[in-house]
Amino acid sequence: MNLRRLSHVVALADTLHFARAAEVAHLSQPAFSRSIQAIESDLGIRLFERDVGDVRPTPAGEFVIERARKLLFEARCLQRDVDLYRDSQLGETPFGVGPLLTATLMPRALVALRRQHPQVALRMEVGNWVQLLESLRNENIEFFAADVRDMPRDAALDIQLIGGQPAELYVRAGHPLAGRKHTLQEVWAYGLAVPKLLSPSKVDLAALLGLPEGQEATIALECDNYGLLKTVALTTDTVLGATNAAVREELESGALVRLVVQGWLSPPSSTGIVRLRGRTSSPAAKAAIAAIVRAAGEINV
Repeated sequence: MNLRRLSHVVALADTLHFARAAEVAHLSQPAFSRSIQAIESDLGIRLFERDVGDVRPTPAGEFVIERARKLLFEARCLQRDVDLYRDSQLGETPFGVGPLLTATLMPRALVALRRQHPQVALRMEVGNWVQLLESLRNENIEFFAADVRDMPRDAALDIQLIGGQPAELYVRAGHPLAGRKHTLQEVWAYGLAVPKLLSPSKVDLAALLGLPEGQEATIALECDNYGLLKTVALTTDTVLGATNAAVREELESGALVRLVVQGWLSPPSSTGIVRLRGRTSSPAAKAAIAAIVRAAGEINV
């Protein structure tokens, strides 16, 4: 199987235009057309329908294009890993992390990774799972670690679950609610600041708060920036919804205290490592994943 010709097939599938695909392949259009004709002849099937001003894959072409993308990706990975092996390095890895893990797992994981593998180069992208999944499919990142509770199940994805983090409610030291047990109605009067992924169902909250049917509970501040959420909770009477790991330093210093609240139903996160199924991880990615999994175990997620 000629990988160069397979790359031409993928280029034509991406552009659906012979002239543009030839530019991508750095070939003249006649030479590019001959390459496509040659692989069709070798395979004994027609890969593209060619009408006036219109190029589209045949059903057989769709099958070959999908496999060709995987082969070309693995070929690039093999070349990368051979280069790294020859140079005795782990190399680099681009990966993604969700907001919750950025605040909880990653400080611990990154410190451990830098100490154990200082030669690894890291590029970390922070975003929600929708953004990170798009980056993964576009091969901009090798994997991502995030809350996968709401992710649709997809056979193309390999998801390694590594635990979950339950959310509690916290207030600043000296807050009027500190030191006593409260109902959810009492807490709600001060306003709730919470990350989007830990937000409880507004319908469930409305029922717990005794709101009229059809009326949703209003959350004072939904934001995935934990630093900002903690600043608001530490400087106002706003109640913070967060995981214990996200506010560990503030709890140990006494700046924040945990509330005991009857009826608080925020669901725990469901943390996972997400990769494209069948894709080989680079040595650097394997090291990064191992560090994240260890950090997850250390904070009892």
